[in-house]
Amino acid sequence: MTPAARLSAAIEVLDAIDANRSPAQTALKEWGTAHRFAGSGDRAAIAGLVFDALRRRSSSAYLLDDDSSRARLLGALRLERRLDTDAIAALCNGERFAPVPLSDAERSALNSRTLDDAAPEIAGDYPAWLDPHLAEAFGDDRVKEAAAMASRAPLDLRVNTLRAKPEKALAALSHLGAQPTPWSPLGLRIVLGADARNPGVHAEEIFIKGGVEVQDEGSQLAALLTQAKPGEQVIDLCAGAGGKTLALAAMMQGKGRLIATDRDKRQLAPIHERLSRAGIHNADIRAPKGAENPLSGIKATADLVVVDAPCTGTGTWRRNPDAKWRMRPGALEVRLKDQVEVLERAAALVKPGGRIAYITCSVLPQENSGQIEAFTARHSEFVVVPPAEVIGALGDRASEFGKAVRQSPQGLLMTPLRTGTDGFFVSILRKAG
Repeated sequence: MTPAARLSAAIEVLDAIDANRSPAQTALKEWGTAHRFAGSGDRAAIAGLVFDALRRRSSSAYLLDDDSSRARLLGALRLERRLDTDAIAALCNGERFAPVPLSDAERSALNSRTLDDAAPEIAGDYPAWLDPHLAEAFGDDRVKEAAAMASRAPLDLRVNTLRAKPEKALAALSHLGAQPTPWSPLGLRIVLGADARNPGVHAEEIFIKGGVEVQDEGSQLAALLTQAKPGEQVIDLCAGAGGKTLALAAMMQGKGRLIATDRDKRQLAPIHERLSRAGIHNADIRAPKGAENPLSGIKATADLVVVDAPCTGTGTWRRNPDAKWRMRPGALEVRLKDQVEVLERAAALVKPGGRIAYITCSVLPQENSGQIEAFTARHSEFVVVPPAEVIGALGDRASEFGKAVRQSPQGLLMTPLRTGTDGFFVSILRKAG
């Protein structure tokens, strides 16, 4: 397919997303099924265009003064890919399979309109109802922070030290352009171009042998900041597919007891194969059965309970740009209740002197510092470990990371703008001994 034909296809997919209110991945898959002539490179390029338009949905519509799929995509070419008007016009030449030529209004808008006078939610590309929440989180920096959350994320990998050393993994993946991540000593990063396909990491020998796992650097850091140690009893209370479970197990070096569970047993489905590939043998996976509590036999004995809390996922907008447009205010209220419930369960599992690691992939204060303030008000036996002490887990990288990350009395907030990671909040709470 020509670049112009890919542009037409992306407009078609965006129209389908609007008409059917379907997730972007679903619409892309349906388009690919209906157009089997499109190769993998074509599909990747079309997906890149679609996600760029979703990332810049509000600002692009504002720039073109038009909320159509075509206008949002043209605006994204200017704002996200930095194409000038002539380059955009060359793609919209009206030839076979190409979009129709630019109108005078479109050309004028691309030449003259800017985001200088746009409202924060438009310039930052997020739903208007979230503006007070992001203003509370970031103040006047919210447009910059939100714009960073709208950019394309790199592919991050974590080296599994039970199977490989970082230098070995780096050498094995050098042909994919892998480089060390700036903060995590276990991280590798592959930067992806606008039209690039995700590299076939899963087919690489070092992945097949368990030497690396796909995991955002922010998630890696969240696990490292828990300071899980060999010999401890660690409970991963919201284990899901096991990303942090695997990281915790490697930190524990196969020594001690690691229990992983999740309220939704379906989320645990991939974890068994992942644990086997990673060479982890000290993990006890406990899936719920009906109303039975899989942790009923544990009473205040855990050294560490990791709460990777259910949240709105605002910190992952780089990877899920359509999710922010489907998010509704009621979702926040539901998540806040879920977080209170899981924190209460965690409190009953921790032994005196033990700790809770509360983690979200959200940037919203209500889910982060607000939850910690409310929890410590309910439980005076818990205190927040000072952020400077928590950051110390990163060793010689701690000082620079401490300058980059947002610190508060309740914990640490990573953001794409400040730390180059997904948005993650981490708070470590210690129970009085």
